[in-house]
Amino acid sequence: MHSIPLLVNIAVALVVAFAGGLAARRLGLPPIVGYLLAGVAIGPFTPGFVGDIDTLSQLAELGVIFLMFGVGLHFSLRDLWQVRDIAIPGALLQTGIATVLGYLLTQAWGWTPSASIVLGLAISVASTVVLLRGLMDNGLLNTHHGRVAVGWLVLEDLATVLILVVLPTLAPSAGGINWANLGLTLLKVAVFTALMLFVGGRAVPWLLLRTAHTRSRELFILAVLALALGTALGAAELFGVSFALGAFLAGVIVGESPLSHQVGADLVPFREAFSVLFFVSVGMLVNPAYLLANASQVALLSALVVAGKAVLGAVITFLFPHPARTALVVGAGLSQIGEFSFIVGQAGLALGLLNRDQYSLILAGALVSITLNPLMFRLIEPAERWLRSRPALWARLNRHGPETLPAGHSLQGHVVVVGWGRVGHHIVDVLNHLGAPRLVIEADAPRVEALRRLGVPTLFGDAANSEVMAHAHLERARALVVTLPDEAASQVVVAAARRLAPNLPIIARAATQEGVAHLAALGAQDVVHPELAGGLEIVRSTLLRLGYLAHQVEQYANIVRREHYDLAVNTPDENRILRQLISAARDIDLTWVRLGEGDPLVGQTLAQADLRAQTGASVVALYRDGRLLANPKSQTVFQSGDHVGLIGEPEQIAAAFARLTASGSSPPAVSPAAGGLEATPTS
Repeated sequence: MHSIPLLVNIAVALVVAFAGGLAARRLGLPPIVGYLLAGVAIGPFTPGFVGDIDTLSQLAELGVIFLMFGVGLHFSLRDLWQVRDIAIPGALLQTGIATVLGYLLTQAWGWTPSASIVLGLAISVASTVVLLRGLMDNGLLNTHHGRVAVGWLVLEDLATVLILVVLPTLAPSAGGINWANLGLTLLKVAVFTALMLFVGGRAVPWLLLRTAHTRSRELFILAVLALALGTALGAAELFGVSFALGAFLAGVIVGESPLSHQVGADLVPFREAFSVLFFVSVGMLVNPAYLLANASQVALLSALVVAGKAVLGAVITFLFPHPARTALVVGAGLSQIGEFSFIVGQAGLALGLLNRDQYSLILAGALVSITLNPLMFRLIEPAERWLRSRPALWARLNRHGPETLPAGHSLQGHVVVVGWGRVGHHIVDVLNHLGAPRLVIEADAPRVEALRRLGVPTLFGDAANSEVMAHAHLERARALVVTLPDEAASQVVVAAARRLAPNLPIIARAATQEGVAHLAALGAQDVVHPELAGGLEIVRSTLLRLGYLAHQVEQYANIVRREHYDLAVNTPDENRILRQLISAARDIDLTWVRLGEGDPLVGQTLAQADLRAQTGASVVALYRDGRLLANPKSQTVFQSGDHVGLIGEPEQIAAAFARLTASGSSPPAVSPAAGGLEATPTS
């Protein structure tokens, strides 16, 4: 067998990471906890398989590049500007104080100043991924509180990029910090940033549009990968700056392109896969024995990250003109560290500013804080109740205005619509015209912003990949409509909704015929397959055009829908209805007559024609402009091109035909058509 160490390491890392991530989700924890523990399991400090840390570390560099590219892609200066009054000074103040606290703590442990600075910087920045997950799971992402927290983290992300640029200049040298080298580095960064913004800002969108016009998705994905990796490598080789800065600026430039959403969608599989390898490689550096031997240090550092940063973030927010609830949300969101802390720590490790055991403490703090972060969000409500029970304190803290509650908090008897695409858009519009309360769950930021402008209550989050459904108050809703085009996501949503609200009516969209049955089995009462529904509508229109009774045709269509769009006539109900259709058509002896331009009754009403009194035949239907008019009223006017449906004895039909048509002759005798239609229209 050929030796394929790279493939073996990738395969083992992904398999173990999958197991760890699945276990973490089962326990209600973010998957990142499982990925980190998977790295510990295959690291050199634990028994069993030992991964090649050098190989996985090189692959992890791709994870860093894609992470930073994604941050730049979704970077929104507008969102930051909207909360600039608190996000900018608050983030800078919190980052500075947290860095000092980390420095002082590790100095008490006897660390070198450079190691203390690196750890302080690492714990000062929170994880964007963990924050977004917490806000999404608690229905806070598109509230004022969530926007403040996200804006705060955006500035911390920018600070991380600057930290990675400056960090190499802090490496120990004979003469201390080389200020000339620091100045040269900042100059290179400025030149590179200017080139990217002014030259790349024009060239990159043009290149993506030209590539999109080739109508080759493969070329488009290759263009995105080449931009992300090429820019990161070029930044390092030509300007001597970090991969992270190059990838971040490449993402910012691509984010200005009209194709940015497609870029983000195409990048997700690469970003997620290599990010997992990055977290696994981080976990491999941890020595569990060292952490156990220094449990007190782990506990103190974790307390600083979880409790210290939470209190610090809340206290700083209380100083600004925002509701008190905003401070509690910001505090809960900042009480963790994650991927950017790892990136800063790894940079310090590579520069010799940290050793592996010291880096292990950063990871231990991340594991503890990420694990406890969902609990911190659950403590928001109890903390708010405790503060409200002390009116004097609450009045002082909440002096800047009332808090805003998540969308749907006070809704009752509403319709929950998951997805605001073309189908969801139409449903929401109809509900709006009917005055029915509705709540939309949407994961696309521009759509959420559009819904906000329209005044539609919205929860920002992925209904299939978060706990946001728990905040839609399904137990008080009248119905749930799932319009997602992704059938797997729809099945997850339907299953979750059925657990939350066992008696809730659920209408779901399916993409395949098999999916119709699966969604129904999961608890959706009405499942619509657009393509099969279109085919059934064609069958229905055909039967009506052939003159079969409308209520029986509708009954047949309902049975087919109930049988999950199986158009094969293979159930007792379908056979019974079809026999009724045939029998009814034969018993009625329905005849159709087409009116032409010169026919005598054109322009007269049914009352004026008085066909029943004069001929004995009755007009029971009209086909006009593709529509069936059943039992037309006496004031209905005959028009040229109408198909008139008559019932009666043969001699009565002949007399009516003579009255209706200019020829005045009897209708032709024809054999029964399929389904028993006795005559064809004539003119």
